Amino acid sequence: MPPDAPRARDTAPVGVALRDAKRTLRESVLARRDAMTPAARRAATRAIVDAVSALPSFTAARRVLMTLPFRNEWDTRPVIAAAFAAGKRVALPRVDSRRRMLELFEVKNLARDVATGFHGIDEPLAHCDAVDPATIDWVLVPGVAFDATCHRLGYGGGYYDRLLPLVPATSPRIGGAFDVQIVERVPAAPHDIAVDAVVTESRRFAKAK
Repeated sequence: MPPDAPRARDTAPVGVALRDAKRTLRESVLARRDAMTPAARRAATRAIVDAVSALPSFTAARRVLMTLPFRNEWDTRPVIAAAFAAGKRVALPRVDSRRRMLELFEVKNLARDVATGFHGIDEPLAHCDAVDPATIDWVLVPGVAFDATCHRLGYGGGYYDRLLPLVPATSPRIGGAFDVQIVERVPAAPHDIAVDAVVTESRRFAKAK
């Protein structure tokens, strides 16, 4: 087991210990991700983009919730371009820091509809139309770390844990990540929401039914 791997779920930490385990794992995985060379990141991104774009669930979706890359995340923009080319309607999140929620807005052109916003995150501009989460039928979920059971570790704000229950349960939730972001086990509380599948440049995991 890697040195940064959390304990098995039946002995998983709770409370302050859970928070500390998440913080330790988050720092470790971010350091690994940030240590990737630009060439390795570009090659891995191409493989992830190809794999995500080829998913049957993505092909079938009509209104998709995407995410734009933050810091050294894989570049999701080619998948968004594929969605536009296929005639899909694309929503992106904007942070409402007062309510600590993500609000969704439709974008039709990244150059025209998006600018840097909350904490340096690219977000939809004010002229974009609001989107009801209940109308989303496919979600690309960002994350710092994932495991083979599709549990996810985010950046610590809990924004997607609050958003995803508003999306129909039938809408696939897909995590994309580099191989270096896959860990033995993500420490998780009962309210932490797993995704349905995780795609990396070389592997694919699906949540047990």
